Amino acid sequence: MHFSHRTGSDRPNRIALAESEARAHGLKLGRLNDSNPTRFGLAPSFLPQVYEAEPRGPRKARQALAEFLTRHQELGQSAGGRVVSPDDLYLLSSTSEAYSWLMKLLCDPGDAILEPRPGYPLIESIAGLECVRTIPYRLSYDGSWVLDLATVRQALEGSEGDRIRALVLINPNNPTGSYIHLEERQSLLELCQRHGVAIIADEVFFDYPLDPLPGRARLAGEEQVLTFALDGFSKSLAAPHAKVGWIQVSGPADQVAQAKRHLDLIADDYLPMSLLITRDMESMLASIPSQTSRVGERVRGNLETLRQLLVQKESCVSLLRPEGGWNVLLRFPEVIDEEELILRLIGSYRLTGQPGYFFDMPGNGYLALSLLPETLEFRRNVDSVVSAIEKML
Repeated sequence: MHFSHRTGSDRPNRIALAESEARAHGLKLGRLNDSNPTRFGLAPSFLPQVYEAEPRGPRKARQALAEFLTRHQELGQSAGGRVVSPDDLYLLSSTSEAYSWLMKLLCDPGDAILEPRPGYPLIESIAGLECVRTIPYRLSYDGSWVLDLATVRQALEGSEGDRIRALVLINPNNPTGSYIHLEERQSLLELCQRHGVAIIADEVFFDYPLDPLPGRARLAGEEQVLTFALDGFSKSLAAPHAKVGWIQVSGPADQVAQAKRHLDLIADDYLPMSLLITRDMESMLASIPSQTSRVGERVRGNLETLRQLLVQKESCVSLLRPEGGWNVLLRFPEVIDEEELILRLIGSYRLTGQPGYFFDMPGNGYLALSLLPETLEFRRNVDSVVSAIEKML
């Protein structure tokens, strides 16, 4: 497995080796250059703890998260089938930050990652900031969404295949709402294993199924291929202002050990987690089941409302079947320009939105729709979209 040259050498210097040997013999070393004011009675009264610079995040918070994730596995929410260790978890401020760290870990400038299209443009934006290229693979729709394995295989076996370091899998994807299906998963694992490519699995929407899908499973805990699973409070608590995200590392033991050595360097440089947030981790984790249930009821209820409205209105607008998440895609006649539709919605209905080209849809005639609004507002949104399209036709 390739790790970026930006994360340094695997060979520690003599001082680091001597420190490690001393700790292994139970010796506690004082630090002549200790610049942590909390060790010397200088912390503020509202935050009296001694700050321990734990790059992966405070141990107590990671332990609470590990226990929560293990319980989730036992309930069948993950395919890992093993106890989650706090040592395999990294706490940070968001999954966006996690993408940034993992690009630093895996990619030298000019290397590439594979990412899905249609898809949310955030990944491409973060990659650009990290001097990493993105190569798209396709999702295709024919009554339901499927991952086009041929485009993944062609990229890995093509002229740029030796510079591809990771495959991004969004499970379920935004805005298509499509999970990674069981048959797709095994083929992807075999391809990644053969080409020495890591998996970055973004599973922030996993706990929001919209339609029954037998066999849906998290990639978190996958042991066949080096896997970095991303999740966080932004979606699980429906609280983007609760700035906690995490990376769960799994895979072959030797690759996991190497990856964590390099990832520790990145984490140590950034030290992102605030004790003001992590001291409430246990109560926040305890709120996840009720919050996902509450949000899940809202989005599934609005999805059913949407289906009923489209039938009642005998509209030319149709729904592309989603499997999970908070957003859906609407399809309308291609003779209407997507941008003109948004401008009409702004001018006549005081609404704006995201057209299909924003997500790199394969053609004209798509609009993203959130399932989060309260029912009356959601019905008004749907009525406005249908009305605008009918008037433009």
